[in-house]
Amino acid sequence: MATTMYFDEVIKDQYKNDTKIALEFGRMSGNMYLEFDGKLVVVDEETGRKIYDRMMDVGIYLQYDKPPGPNLGPKRHGSQ
Repeated sequence: MATTMYFDEVIKDQYKNDTKIALEFGRMSGNMYLEFDGKLVVVDEETGRKIYDRMMDVGIYLQYDKPPGPNLGPKRHGSQ
């Protein structure tokens, strides 16, 4: 199975420093996969599209599609 990982990090809760999860996602044999704390889920195309659409909605609402404002840290990957 051909696998391409796009994201692999331990994510810390911004309010509770002792709360964190390991998150990885990418594509595997033409499907999206998600791995949370070592539990792997390969999703079908319909579910992958739903996840993509909802994440885009959240990102747009939070204005992640815009450059970060002053004092918001380094630029995101891919931003100018």
